[in-house]
Amino acid sequence: MDSSDSNISFDSDGVCDHCNTFDVKIKPHWKIDSNSKAKLFKLVNKIKKSGKNQDFDCLMGMSGGIDSSFLLHKMVSEFNLRPLVFHVDAGWNSQLAVNNIERIVDGLGLDLYTEVINWEEMKDLQLSFFKSGVSHIDAPQDHAFFATMYKFAHKHNIKYILTGGNYSTECVRNPLEWMWYQSDSAQLRDIHNKFGSIELASYPITNILWHKFYLPYIKGIKLIRPLDLIDYNKNKATKELVKKYGFQEYPQKHFESRFTRFYESYWLYERFGYDTRRVQYSSLILTGQMKRDEAINLLKKKPYDIKNIVHDFEYVADKIGISSDELKSYFNLPKKTHKDYKSQEYIYRIGAYVMKGLGLEKGGKR
Repeated sequence: MDSSDSNISFDSDGVCDHCNTFDVKIKPHWKIDSNSKAKLFKLVNKIKKSGKNQDFDCLMGMSGGIDSSFLLHKMVSEFNLRPLVFHVDAGWNSQLAVNNIERIVDGLGLDLYTEVINWEEMKDLQLSFFKSGVSHIDAPQDHAFFATMYKFAHKHNIKYILTGGNYSTECVRNPLEWMWYQSDSAQLRDIHNKFGSIELASYPITNILWHKFYLPYIKGIKLIRPLDLIDYNKNKATKELVKKYGFQEYPQKHFESRFTRFYESYWLYERFGYDTRRVQYSSLILTGQMKRDEAINLLKKKPYDIKNIVHDFEYVADKIGISSDELKSYFNLPKKTHKDYKSQEYIYRIGAYVMKGLGLEKGGKR
């Protein structure tokens, strides 16, 4: 990480707070050993018990990325869970992601449930975020993903949602000035009210109190991260999926979405100077999966394909129904942050304080 995170700080030894947070808050409590294995088996038995006499015993989100794909493979092939594989189509799936999802789901003999987001509403909301000038223009897609999954679990009273989130590849988080909380419904509504043109009649909207407090503590619906309890190495996991299912690799994390690929590799990098590879590589370095020199060499190259970026730019513009020139005009807008719009920042700050105080949140700084 570097000073593109304006809040980065260094101790007297020149070590940044991202690394110190990992060493102090995460590493001592995150151990893959016999205890973690026993904890996972205990968790699996609880999940199976909750799904007894049901068609499935848990809900498992599937994006087609390496984390969710490996999680599905592991939980079904080794632990015999019977998940409902849940995919949200927000209109930006790459063909590569579609192929990977089909190969793994078919290879495991599972059924896939796909929720399709109303494209006219999604398009209008996506365009609103471009017009707002903020950096976190991927929020409409991410918000739709977890809001839909939470609402489905609530409607069908599914007690366990399994997610591919993990410390192994995500122990360093994107700074909040890069990517504000995607679950902030107040900000999402405010930006759409200011720049949108149609009503969000069916677009799924959640809020932090509903899915962080009401669902887990009142309804007993738990969000579980099993990858934190197994030896998860990204490179080894990818090779295993390639060998078993013919999984096709992505150039970078999160590139299963055409929009996220454009947003993280080009828009954030060229408009704001934020390179998400710094976060991703930092996590891999801290967890022993990458050498620092290797990361530095990779960062010398631009994160996007220079030959194809014009095509990608035109694709995104055409997809949301505007010209390339109009999209370029949004690229040149004054830069805004989450602080320029309504938000639920005070709720997040109080929640983070309470969660960390209770030892329920060990994640790195954002």
